[in-house]
Amino acid sequence: MKPYYEDSACKIYCENCLETMANIPAGTIDLTVTSPPYGKLRDYNGYTFDFEPIAKKLYEITKEGGVVVWVVNDSTVDGSETGAPFRQALYFKDECGFNLHDTMIWIKEYLSFPDDKRYYNAFEYMFVFSKGAPKTINLIADRVNAAAGRVINGSERNRDGSFRKKACEGNIIKSKGIRWNWWSIYNAKRGIHNKHPATFPEKLANDHIISWSNAGDVVYDPFCGSGTTALMARENGRYFVGSEISEEYCDIIKLRMAQDILL
Repeated sequence: MKPYYEDSACKIYCENCLETMANIPAGTIDLTVTSPPYGKLRDYNGYTFDFEPIAKKLYEITKEGGVVVWVVNDSTVDGSETGAPFRQALYFKDECGFNLHDTMIWIKEYLSFPDDKRYYNAFEYMFVFSKGAPKTINLIADRVNAAAGRVINGSERNRDGSFRKKACEGNIIKSKGIRWNWWSIYNAKRGIHNKHPATFPEKLANDHIISWSNAGDVVYDPFCGSGTTALMARENGRYFVGSEISEEYCDIIKLRMAQDILL
């Protein structure tokens, strides 16, 4: 099928992602960054998705050492959270063969889904799955160290409870350290992409792309939505393939990608 949108670094297909993945050779995708439909939290023009075959196909098309970043939230039905993110994570791990490399959290820096019966839901899960050991790990070091300049000393415990000197004892603490695995990112509401009901921040996609892939790698998104992953992949010198089943959302992607080239 001809791409709905195409440029020198990007191909986006207006179809079910299973159709797209059926035409992607096995073991060719370096990184997937995506956010699937969240149960009943959003209306995606009436479309739903069949999780299990999608998860299995993602494993098939991912390279050895490749990574899938799965950004997902839960929904509450009849007073109880569904637990779907955890079931999905375990399915990726136990049924598909992925490693659960990291369970990360996106703190959204704004209140959402207010509820007078529980604390406000202000985060989403970012599961990082790898096919074997990740081949690319570019950890971002922009966390300010309050103890910068001090000398590392002291001891740490062995598994049996005894103490040993720290392996890094004597080193000077750097001014910037590697991030925690929770990222606090504000999702700015602006631009044409906000015609989509569930966007995520450009910075979120950008930072996962630079963390788990290198320039020239191939990035995929089976649920392109408003095209955030596509835009960030292209800006970072990656090739991109994407799927979006809704023609309305594909039109948003096309406009957004074209505007970015013009700017």
